[in-house]
Amino acid sequence: MQTYLVGGAVRDELLGLAVKDRDWVVVGATPEEMLARGFKQVGADFPVFLHPRSREEYALARTERKQGHGYHGFTVYSAPDVTLEDDLKRRDLTINAMARSEGGELVDPFHGLADLKNRTLRHVSGAFAEDPLRILRTARFAARFQPLGFTVCDQTMNLMRKMVDDGEVDHLVPERVWQEVQRALHEQAPDAFFEVLRDSGALAVLIPELDANGIFTPAMQALRCIQKVSETSTEERFAALLSPLAEDQARLRAKALKAPNDSQNLARLATAFRARLQNMHSGTPDAGCLLGLLDEADFWRRPARFSQLLRVLGCAVRDADESLERLRTASRAASGVDPKALLAKGYEGKALGEVIRTERLTRIDQAIHRSEP
Repeated sequence: MQTYLVGGAVRDELLGLAVKDRDWVVVGATPEEMLARGFKQVGADFPVFLHPRSREEYALARTERKQGHGYHGFTVYSAPDVTLEDDLKRRDLTINAMARSEGGELVDPFHGLADLKNRTLRHVSGAFAEDPLRILRTARFAARFQPLGFTVCDQTMNLMRKMVDDGEVDHLVPERVWQEVQRALHEQAPDAFFEVLRDSGALAVLIPELDANGIFTPAMQALRCIQKVSETSTEERFAALLSPLAEDQARLRAKALKAPNDSQNLARLATAFRARLQNMHSGTPDAGCLLGLLDEADFWRRPARFSQLLRVLGCAVRDADESLERLRTASRAASGVDPKALLAKGYEGKALGEVIRTERLTRIDQAIHRSEP
């Protein structure tokens, strides 16, 4: 029984990056031996165990064989006769197919170290083509490591294009696609993820609206912009990504990807308000227009989301600073109206709603006129 540190931990150590998670492969053992040593088995699909003290994952060396379409169509074989090289060969990229022995020796049968030095993302073997999810994973690694100079090699890009042509990407389920998109949105260069998908042909299958003429470039510009804003959320980055689309397009694509409701709603609002702000360039909006926008954004119940919306619009709409500042001014002014105070004065029902609206309009009107030069 031999134990090896594998995958991302070895890769990141060699790159001089902080190692966040450590995964291990065990060669020459059986499930019964692992359980006897105090390991706890987790998951039903693969022979994976948790270490009794560190709680790190230890997987028995295994091979996989393609049985159907998509990324679920595999049968797994795990036994003491599966070698470390057998296990590493089934991995996606050479930089993820290195291991380190308990004695510290680097095991690199597929030249991952050379590809690290050459800043190359290269598939390990032809088995890469059996799992369409690896296209998204390769794109995500491009997004993570592009600032270090990494690019996808021509052979791997050509293989991914063939996978798309063969229809493999059609079998990816929306939940899994969303999971990879969400992770990619928070990588160092999220736009690189979508560039790799576009160049491989996968974007036209997974998010065809972004692949349309005149859409991809402004989408990437908005995404790069929002990525530079500190601590931006998944919802904001996703909304920036879809911001060049028409409102109905954004709503339907976000739903098709099965994005969480918060992400769907902000994306829809961002596309709707992009058109509203562009119309505002033609003249100064009156208090009624601004109050209508605050109502549409549900500012009264969702002030935090309204702040997110303004950040997205700042990246999605050119020359929007003046319009956005008017919205901010209106929101500050209108939020000074206290419905509870008006209720205490005896207003209720329809009358309460009318007096709240009137007071908000008055305050917005005063505020925007004060702000004019």
